[in-house]
Amino acid sequence: MRTTFLRCLLSTIVSLATTDSHAAWQVWTSRDTVRALRDEPAGRTNGVALAAARNEWESFQILLRSDAPVKGVNVEPGDLKGPHGAVIRAADAVLYRQHQLELTLPSYRNDNFKPGWFPDPLIPFRHPLTKQPLAADARFKAVPFDLPANETYGFWVDIFVPQDAKPGKYRGTYRVTADRRDAATIAVELTVWDFELPRVSTFQTAFGATAQQVRSYYAQRAKAGKEPDIKDPDAFEAQVNDEISRHRISATPPATLLAPQQQADGSYRFTAEQVDALRKFVDTWHVNAVHTPHPRSVVKDPEAEREKLHAWLKSFDRLAAELNRPGVTFFIYLKDEPNDEEEYHYVQKWGPAVRAAKSVVKVMVVEQTKASNKQWGTLYGAVDIWCPLFPLHDEETAAQRRALGETIWTYTALCQMKPTPWWQIDFPLLNYRVPAWIAWRYHMVGLLYWGAMSYWKGVEDLWTDPKTLDRRKDGKGPLYQGEGTLVYPGRAVGYDGIAPSLRLKALRDSIEDYEYLAILERAGLRAEAEKIVLPLAESWFQWEKDAAAYGKARKKLAALIVKAKRK
Repeated sequence: MRTTFLRCLLSTIVSLATTDSHAAWQVWTSRDTVRALRDEPAGRTNGVALAAARNEWESFQILLRSDAPVKGVNVEPGDLKGPHGAVIRAADAVLYRQHQLELTLPSYRNDNFKPGWFPDPLIPFRHPLTKQPLAADARFKAVPFDLPANETYGFWVDIFVPQDAKPGKYRGTYRVTADRRDAATIAVELTVWDFELPRVSTFQTAFGATAQQVRSYYAQRAKAGKEPDIKDPDAFEAQVNDEISRHRISATPPATLLAPQQQADGSYRFTAEQVDALRKFVDTWHVNAVHTPHPRSVVKDPEAEREKLHAWLKSFDRLAAELNRPGVTFFIYLKDEPNDEEEYHYVQKWGPAVRAAKSVVKVMVVEQTKASNKQWGTLYGAVDIWCPLFPLHDEETAAQRRALGETIWTYTALCQMKPTPWWQIDFPLLNYRVPAWIAWRYHMVGLLYWGAMSYWKGVEDLWTDPKTLDRRKDGKGPLYQGEGTLVYPGRAVGYDGIAPSLRLKALRDSIEDYEYLAILERAGLRAEAEKIVLPLAESWFQWEKDAAAYGKARKKLAALIVKAKRK
């Protein structure tokens, strides 16, 4: 088998000639967290060596370029054969074509911007959930694809390592075919490490209620007569939640499952049906954090109505006990970025009232642990979960709060400070992978995005216009391209639901990387892991820009895990 692998690798090192003697096409691969823009020159890496734990996704890109048009391009995955007859099936691989967006202007504070065609939306080969062929009349199709001359395009390949996969090396080939071309054969080697990632991620996430947001988006467009509403809401929600879950982000339960009913005696209760439905939702979609309603829907004054507030919170305590999923955090998003004295006083009033109930429901405030203004006082005693913006984290005061049992998350938004890993399309793709490394370095346990993965209302067509948040006036002001949009409307590619992005893939890899670090920390090996992490993730302002360095570091982390497991 080793000889076969080397022969396949050797056969792809040479650029493949077309049947026309004057033209050639090039096929190469990349496994680093980088984008290949349309003007990217041809590379020379044609084989790919991957490595992953069980219950983990591992990915690579197949990139194409030709000095003459190539019609009918397709990618055919092959089985990966491993030890003792083990197989990772080609049928379980998920393939996409990378769709490109033209960016002619830089997002705010992108001083290194160069205009060009940036790949970001991903067009799946098949329906992401059912695996059935997509609608034949879809606006955009993955394959067959006609490759224009002198332009680089790419495919994305996701390979999932099953939980029962045998450790060892797996080898196989992928073929890139086209009309009137010899097929390009890509040798694929996958090493399965002898450990597994948990089904439910350690790193907690809150990225908004995507299914609910997208349903509202289509309902509004249907009301305006722009396009029809969703035909099958249940199938739609299943696809959306599945997509989110496969990228290790917590889906948001329907609001009806988090609405307790007041009883005659003044208490609040969840029905058995609500509990069962929530348990199914949490288990199916691997949820680790549940954003509960704000209690102001029930209580207007938390001090004057403290008894009623605590009765409402107690219903969530009973819910959590009946749910019996101790890894799930319930939290109230109490206040977003309190930026003045009045908003500080709001938190100082509500936070202690909620915390006095000693409920499972924690108080989250999107604020740093160091007070913004001494005259406003502090939020100490009012917050369980602190969520500072990337650049506003204060290590000294955060350590003090952690020592008291409080936890630290982090988030990114419309940052107007010195460079941190900003999340617009025209910034490096690595910006989505490095935050989890930096978060772990600072003992942060969760990641929040500003309320939307599907902020689609900023432009008419997400598949052609990247300017999702444009605050320019008269040609001035900030532009945030791709802001709030980590997924794209699936209808354009043949189904009701969402399609992922390259940025979402990088974010998933980031959350999986965090899991390696969490495994080592639970094994008492944090100090050893820090020796690998700190040179890459020094701070929110200083991190390693070489994408390949993270793959090398991940390999070292895996070796530590395997060694610890064998002891």
